[in-house]
Amino acid sequence: MKKLLIGLAVVSVIFAACNGKMSVSTNGVAADSTAAMIAKNKQTAINSEMAILKKDIDGIYKDCSADFVDYGSEEYKPMTKIDSLKINMKQFLDAFPDMKVENMKAFADSNTVVITGTWSGTFTKEFMKIPPTKKTYKLPDADIFTFNKEGKITSHRSIQSEIAYLTQLGVPLPPKK
Repeated sequence: MKKLLIGLAVVSVIFAACNGKMSVSTNGVAADSTAAMIAKNKQTAINSEMAILKKDIDGIYKDCSADFVDYGSEEYKPMTKIDSLKINMKQFLDAFPDMKVENMKAFADSNTVVITGTWSGTFTKEFMKIPPTKKTYKLPDADIFTFNKEGKITSHRSIQSEIAYLTQLGVPLPPKK
């Protein structure tokens, strides 16, 4: 009986020390709520990337916050209107129907998730008034997602320059100013 009371006291002290921030993960192992949120954010970002490969336009943006901003590679103005982003993404996916990713990896910390991989695709249909070249791009990229406290994606950035894609695709670049 004495050992049972000591055991209960130890468990009570552990729970009290956690300040109620203990939760149970999907595999039944206790996890800190911050770690659980990071894992959830990581899975959300992976799901968004996988939706690209499935050409699921709604799935790509379903976990975005109302104030979501897509900064792209920051070569152009940031985009904030989800409806416009969906139209643009659909046109992009139509232009590159065989798009795929290799060696996809996800890294997460705090409110940020980074997904890396080597993306490729063949330019087979017109995109933004650019005629298809039937050439393929293959480039490493990283997508950087930020999240709010509710687990919604608040922003996206890509590190790969659009000029790198256009160069591999054989698209003439506009003259430098």
